[in-house]
Amino acid sequence: MQLRKLFSAAVTLLLACSVAGAQTGKPIEFNYGIPNADHVTVFVAQDLGLFEKVGLKPKFFTFTSGAPLLAGLKSESLDVVTAGLALTFALGQDIPLKFLFWEANNAAAEGLVVDPKSGIKSYRDLGKAKKIGAAVGTCAQVSLYLMAQKAGIPWDKLNVVNIPAPLFRNSFLSNSIDAGVAWPPFSLQLQSEGYPVASFDEAYTPEGGVCPGLTAARPDFLKQHPEVGVKLIQVEAMAREALARNPQLGVDAFVKRLGVTPEVAKATLARECCGRVPSFEAQADPHSPYSMTSKEGGLAGKLLLASDVLHATKAIPEPIPLAKIQAAIDLAYILDYLKQNRK
Repeated sequence: MQLRKLFSAAVTLLLACSVAGAQTGKPIEFNYGIPNADHVTVFVAQDLGLFEKVGLKPKFFTFTSGAPLLAGLKSESLDVVTAGLALTFALGQDIPLKFLFWEANNAAAEGLVVDPKSGIKSYRDLGKAKKIGAAVGTCAQVSLYLMAQKAGIPWDKLNVVNIPAPLFRNSFLSNSIDAGVAWPPFSLQLQSEGYPVASFDEAYTPEGGVCPGLTAARPDFLKQHPEVGVKLIQVEAMAREALARNPQLGVDAFVKRLGVTPEVAKATLARECCGRVPSFEAQADPHSPYSMTSKEGGLAGKLLLASDVLHATKAIPEPIPLAKIQAAIDLAYILDYLKQNRK
């Protein structure tokens, strides 16, 4: 009888250990928000199952632009997000975030798209536009402001319509706009359909542009799962390596996710290649335009400029203090990743 009890206790202990082991190996589930844009490495990671390879299990939610994604962050129903300057807009609304790494540099292929009948040949002709599409609280709005500033046109003289880039085609066809700032791949899709890109961001923005594609997470989520930051960078690194080996993965991902043609997908990837996507080393370099270590330059400087513009355009009530931006940039995960992968 005593032997039976000991055996039963041993079986119970074994089962408990087995369950604990299974729980330890269970993938981390979380909600991931992403707008309709050129976040190709995220798409490739989905297609290749790279999140699962590092023990992550994201559930994806897609938005027409970064702005509506903010509601999900504010309600804490999203844990991780990849987006453009809408994340700076989030800081302006006191939504806590930690910026983990640059996933893309959307400024490389963002630009002023025009109706060929408008007579606009470059950003210098911006004053000819009757109605200009630019989504509030996004890279498009910031780029348009900087464009107008460089062209010497007061912001309040522009007739700006709050329309996200994925809806520009119908807006052009209905004559609702005759110009607009479109992020990729929609900028190049519109160009392929007869609406040329008169100027890309690099013509009127500082070095490296002011449209970082960032992956960020809620601080509370990172506290609960501190390993997620490095795991997300591992996924990003594997996706970049896969794309370098086989660019067709990116073409297929754009066609599948965003409904563009293979030609537009190839043109977008070509526009963003060749050093325009910040390496992890560049993000750790204090002198890089993509630096996450520089206190006033690099990413912090770009976000501060974007904050000033968003305030000037009345998208946020007050400029975001530099200290608040600096506190949101968390380089620790990139440094951990680089340390782990140092050869």
